[in-house]
Amino acid sequence: MSGAAAPDRVRIAAHAKVNLLLRVLARESGGHHQIETAFTLLELADEIAVTRTPAGVSLQVDGPDLGPAEENLAVRAARAALEAIGAKFGVAIRLTKRIPVRAGLGGGSSDAAATLHAVNTLAGNVVPRQEVLLLATRLGADVAFFASGAPAALAWGRGERLFRLPPCPAAPALVAVPAVGVATAEAYRWWDEMHPVPELRGPVVFDSDAFASWGSVGRLGGNDFEVPVFSRHPELRTLFERVAQTGPLWVRLCGSGSAVTAVYRSARDRDDAAAAVGGKNVTTITTDTRAVAAPVASAED
Repeated sequence: MSGAAAPDRVRIAAHAKVNLLLRVLARESGGHHQIETAFTLLELADEIAVTRTPAGVSLQVDGPDLGPAEENLAVRAARAALEAIGAKFGVAIRLTKRIPVRAGLGGGSSDAAATLHAVNTLAGNVVPRQEVLLLATRLGADVAFFASGAPAALAWGRGERLFRLPPCPAAPALVAVPAVGVATAEAYRWWDEMHPVPELRGPVVFDSDAFASWGSVGRLGGNDFEVPVFSRHPELRTLFERVAQTGPLWVRLCGSGSAVTAVYRSARDRDDAAAAVGGKNVTTITTDTRAVAAPVASAED
């Protein structure tokens, strides 16, 4: 914010993501997993407002109970950013939660990335972009993608190695959220139980047209979590099959679950699918995929 005083309050949208494909490559000795994935953003987003305070970090959530504030990724992100800045102030975070939790949509990671940028904006953007991305990587998987601002990217390792992609054209999307949630740690444990001996996974070769259309994305491959998650929760397999029968261009389990996301040719097709799939134990969210960069923090009066 060169030439202007740093604001006292900023607001930023924290968008959800979907994994266009997801392969679990290996389990490290420390318990972490190496993955290969491709992300794209959805218009569905949480909203974060961060206000400068004399000291400390506080969190107010408008939405479901997210557990202890000290364990919240947005709070951890704020503390990391304040430490990196060497700030002499604190922040109050107000999080309006719209992204379902334990659904594989990356809401907590997106909140963390948005908070990093918001706190840095309050300090006048004194932390260089590469250092912000490094802080994001330390906070957890997926946070680096959200912090990058890219609407789509390939990712490797624990998700911190990124290659920005031209996104597919924006398209109507349906998120089907079941009553049951799946914790990421559980999903990885189930995958480990099905693969006690590490496999030698062959490479996936991407050409320049692989992400040019939703039809070509649909041919890239699947989500390795679908088999272990569906085996533990048959009702999620049923949900996936119901969504797949509505004629989408693309459909996948979201990350490690439990939501299922599909992309359609038209908003009418998507809305018809929502009417067909929604009901008891399933909440449907109509949104769109995002084909432009994630928004930056904006100052408020």
